[in-house]
Amino acid sequence: MPKRQVLAIAAAALAVVAAGSAASASALSPNASGRANAQASQHTPVRTLGPGARGAGAPPGPGPCGYTKAVPFDRFQGLPPFTAKKAAQPYLAVLHTTQGVIVVQMNTAAAPCTTFSFRFLAQGGYFTGTHCHRETLQGIFVLQCGDPTGTGSGGPGYRFNDENLAGATYQAGTVAMANAGPNTNGSQFFFCWKDTTLPPLYSPFCKVISGMKVLRKIAAAGDDSQNGPGDGYPHLFVQFTKIQIINSSKK
Repeated sequence: MPKRQVLAIAAAALAVVAAGSAASASALSPNASGRANAQASQHTPVRTLGPGARGAGAPPGPGPCGYTKAVPFDRFQGLPPFTAKKAAQPYLAVLHTTQGVIVVQMNTAAAPCTTFSFRFLAQGGYFTGTHCHRETLQGIFVLQCGDPTGTGSGGPGYRFNDENLAGATYQAGTVAMANAGPNTNGSQFFFCWKDTTLPPLYSPFCKVISGMKVLRKIAAAGDDSQNGPGDGYPHLFVQFTKIQIINSSKK
């Protein structure tokens, strides 16, 4: 069974979500029956552990990024053909969603492997038609997306190494990778729609430069709390209809 990629949840202080097991499910449509399917097929309630505790994860993979085949193979497009020269090219990603447009500036200098993977998937249409499956409103303040199954269990058929963790913080606008333990990054990521306190375990790779109002609107609508109070499926359906990659020159 694929490990569900999760984030830390604050209980009394910091608490980190354990990677649970859940079966992949088909992508859902933005209708009432799809919503019911989401509730029926999603994970068991999140189990919290002490700070810094996660699943066993994976040892670092080969090469600079450690791109390694790994289940599940949802919309598998192969491994990203990493080259340092292309990975260093700065770019913006314009994320068109059913709730509005979000623009992010990629940190290719500090997170070349993560940003290269995101561009590889986005340009291949991997995220198109997928929806954000998790909103948290208590303890941590994130919107989690990037799973084509819409269950929290999906992945692109590969994993890769953590990066940019030294001194990592998660202020409003930060976008970072969700994971199921060390070096298990795949396609799932999260937006911090409000300043969030997390241990430096989730690779930050870009920053929202436009669209924070969209994220706050989604958060204001709440979630169904199916994982616990303030942690569930967002009431506003958030689907990526298109992602544009815009190359930008270094300043």
